[in-house]
Amino acid sequence: MSLSRSSRLAETDIHDILRNDRRRRVIEHLQASVGTVTLRELAETIAAHESGDSPPPKSVRDSVYNSLHQTHLPKLDDEGVVEYDEHRKTIELRPGARDVNVYMEVVTKYGITWADYYRTVATLTLVIVVATELGTPVIGDVPTLLWASISLVVVAASTAYQLWTRRWTYLRALLD
Repeated sequence: MSLSRSSRLAETDIHDILRNDRRRRVIEHLQASVGTVTLRELAETIAAHESGDSPPPKSVRDSVYNSLHQTHLPKLDDEGVVEYDEHRKTIELRPGARDVNVYMEVVTKYGITWADYYRTVATLTLVIVVATELGTPVIGDVPTLLWASISLVVVAASTAYQLWTRRWTYLRALLD
């Protein structure tokens, strides 16, 4: 299935892609990399993650390599998420990865969504500002403007972190 710029992956196809850990790891690795990645490098990285060993055992590396080559990369290529050259054994992201990325980006590596994180920061800021205005001991001793400024710095730093960790995905989106 070849995707044009106007084509979008169906939600069921995206869920099918993300249902498999190895396919998710492929996309994550490619998003963190610049340009083309070799199948050997990709298999090594995923095998190390799965086994917890660096370098991973040869049997795990071979298993990952074969499953990527025979199953996962052809599926991702057919869906328009990656460009997999079976002869050169190279992989790179395609614009279709953006459709999948929206579903991957929601949860941080700490297991909470970015929306929950920002909602918590905003709620905590509101509680602190109200407590300051009510003159609550300790919290009320710090000016409201300082609490609000600290909150804005936390939001700005969090946003910068989020953008930095997804920088290659955003850069590819700008270039396409």
